[in-house]
Amino acid sequence: MKGSQLTLACFLAFLSAICIAEFYRMALPERKVELWLSAVTGSTLIFVPFAGNDKLFIPALGLLFFGFSLLFLFRVHTIETAARDVAFALLAFLYIPFLMMHIVLLRQTPFGVKWLFVIMLIVMTNDSTAYYIGSAFGKHRLYPLVSPKKSIEGAIGGLVGSICGTMLAKFTFFPQLTFYDAIITALVVGMVGQVGDLFESLLKRSFGVKDSGTLIPGHGGVLDRLDSILFAAPVTYYYVLFFFKG
Repeated sequence: MKGSQLTLACFLAFLSAICIAEFYRMALPERKVELWLSAVTGSTLIFVPFAGNDKLFIPALGLLFFGFSLLFLFRVHTIETAARDVAFALLAFLYIPFLMMHIVLLRQTPFGVKWLFVIMLIVMTNDSTAYYIGSAFGKHRLYPLVSPKKSIEGAIGGLVGSICGTMLAKFTFFPQLTFYDAIITALVVGMVGQVGDLFESLLKRSFGVKDSGTLIPGHGGVLDRLDSILFAAPVTYYYVLFFFKG
């Protein structure tokens, strides 16, 4: 993150391609050609912020929609599942590279590097605290249909951990962060990160898989590691854009 913005974008595009491939293997395992085309073309969304024109986001998404609509139109496997396949393909673009693109947008803000570290602190302290509090005191299930092991106690503990993370940032490397910023971002981004984790759990349970992949031994796939950040990055970016005074 201390490197150039382009270096970060290239790294994110690489991660995006892996995540898209993992998504296709869960949702559309029979679509090998579309998997690779989607991984390559979808990841180009990561570089749209370098064009310097926010209006290009919509045409970029529109072009992907148009191109893959034609691709699925003329590569029908089963007519009964054609609409489902198209919907999954478009979800992959919106869920992964479009959300991930906001990390680049956040990096381009005046305190971009510091905000990226704040996101990491919020997500990591949230996850760790939620796990230990949930394991020790969790008695009330948060959302058993989607994630049977998560508890309300763990979720609340995770938010407390997020506040500790933002306070750590304020008193170490990010003095421009006010107490208000620290509390609000910890709570809002922390909750959104938990929702991101639940959303990926929803997808995995729907697809009948335990993990999005096997690339990280003992931890699943790359998408499993980024699910919270994918939801947290856009919320943090728009908070910085509209509310943070610096």
